[in-house]
Amino acid sequence: MTIQWFPGHMTKAKRQIEDKLKLIDIVIELLDARIPLSSRNPMIGDILQGKPRLVLLNKADLADPEATAEWVRYFAREEGLDALPLDAVSGHQVKEIVPRAKALWAHKIEAQLRKGMTPRPVRALIVGIPNVGKSTLTNTLAGRKIAATGDKPGVTKGQQWIKVGGELDLLDTPGILWPKFEDQQVGLRLAATGAIKEDILPLDEVAFFVVRFMAMQYPGALLERFGLDKLPDDPSDAQQIVAAMEAIGRRRGAVISGGRIDLDKTSLLILRDLRAGKLGRITLERPPGEGKAGAEPRVEQV
Repeated sequence: MTIQWFPGHMTKAKRQIEDKLKLIDIVIELLDARIPLSSRNPMIGDILQGKPRLVLLNKADLADPEATAEWVRYFAREEGLDALPLDAVSGHQVKEIVPRAKALWAHKIEAQLRKGMTPRPVRALIVGIPNVGKSTLTNTLAGRKIAATGDKPGVTKGQQWIKVGGELDLLDTPGILWPKFEDQQVGLRLAATGAIKEDILPLDEVAFFVVRFMAMQYPGALLERFGLDKLPDDPSDAQQIVAAMEAIGRRRGAVISGGRIDLDKTSLLILRDLRAGKLGRITLERPPGEGKAGAEPRVEQV
């Protein structure tokens, strides 16, 4: 199994970001709080050329709060970056963005004031992978619907400037993945959380990854949501994970002729429950060397 998705418009979007950098003061990097490193494009560091950066951990309402606190400490300790957990849909913590953006550009604002100038708005570029919530955040900041949104990757196709009050000019950009996932665990996390189009995915293998991960790290949530009689005794046993998926399918009515379980339908049910937060607040990766999710489950063919 290999998961990959890099359509042509992403190459164009990368070039457009590089072309606009000379106009940009700071960068707002939007990550998925459930998979902060896996949702971080490894090309972005080189593209941004050292611009001051604010990290936003979006969808924090869906993530394990203990893990999110670990990630905030990780970014401060390892990279010296301010990381702000938020929920772009409800607006939780969104009001913190403008003050933190201005703080990154404070030295320039102060220099303009010393010269008797009226400081212009901070120009911020917002970057992130597909379906991480950039357009939703842009609309919440602007207080009106400007950018198209959707619960699927690839909605934003071009760049646009949006004024946020009189203090921030925000350049929204399409989500960009990268040409090759060196670690397929990254691809699985991205697929599980909705960053990759479903129609190109082996949904049963992605759902297998999710069920195995939850059996290892969040067993109580798995039992509660699906009403299972028991959990796999050995989550490393692929047959036991498949049996758990079949039990979920039976509970959720995904039964076809002969009493067999429709694994494709079951897989889609599992993934949509995860993405909607119906499995509880789940984080699929922890900072290196920390937390209960330090030992990641490896996926096998279903």
